[in-house]
Amino acid sequence: MADELLLWFPSMSSNDSSDSSILFFHNLIEEAELQDTGTSNRRRYIERLSEEGHVTLMADYFVEDPKYNEDIFRHRFRMSKRLFLKIVADVEENDLWFEEAPDTRGRKGFTSLQKVTSAIKQLTTGNTPDENDEYLHMAERTSRECLEHFCDTVCKIYAPEFLRRPTSHDMALLYQAHKEKHHLPGMFGSLDCTHFVWRFYPTEYRGQYMRGDHRYPTVMLEAVASQDLWFWHAFAGLPGSQNDINVQQQSPLFITE
Repeated sequence: MADELLLWFPSMSSNDSSDSSILFFHNLIEEAELQDTGTSNRRRYIERLSEEGHVTLMADYFVEDPKYNEDIFRHRFRMSKRLFLKIVADVEENDLWFEEAPDTRGRKGFTSLQKVTSAIKQLTTGNTPDENDEYLHMAERTSRECLEHFCDTVCKIYAPEFLRRPTSHDMALLYQAHKEKHHLPGMFGSLDCTHFVWRFYPTEYRGQYMRGDHRYPTVMLEAVASQDLWFWHAFAGLPGSQNDINVQQQSPLFITE
């Protein structure tokens, strides 16, 4: 680009100083490059009113008489409102990032409800981070940070209790319960595969996750559960077009090192 532009410039007179010539060429080259790429060094600022997003979210789900009832909340968030509020309280208590704090401009920042809602929406629907910008008034970068902090905090809080291997005491209780009910000594749990409906699927994945006996694309879940509905093993994500045998052949439960 610089070599081509130099051919277009008129020759400078001998009275011009060398510094002025260098500055003249430098400014013209930068201007031509900006016009060629259509970019600018200035970053565009968008005014986002986080308080309005919080008011809308509260009116829709969390006031005494919300716009949407419990059934709609469960459908959209994939959990009950009581469980959602319990998770919000836990992550806010264990990670200061979720606490409401003023931003760098001194204005009111996002609330814990907005941050957890953004993370849950991304996990339940698989949408992009800026999908709820108009609703939560949250930028793409902030939504991505919500998801990262949420996943790290949830694993830190719940992993020691819910993502652990069974202890010897757990095994003794499981053996005893299955022996009394099924008369099978040494039984640990029941292994089964099921289909989960994937309503918010990308169109390009429809054929891979679709079966003739299901109306919507589905995702396969393989799980081992005990009589108290405690999941000791879960393996999910395979296309719903596969059967139980195909899933078990890929399951980490049956892969030995």
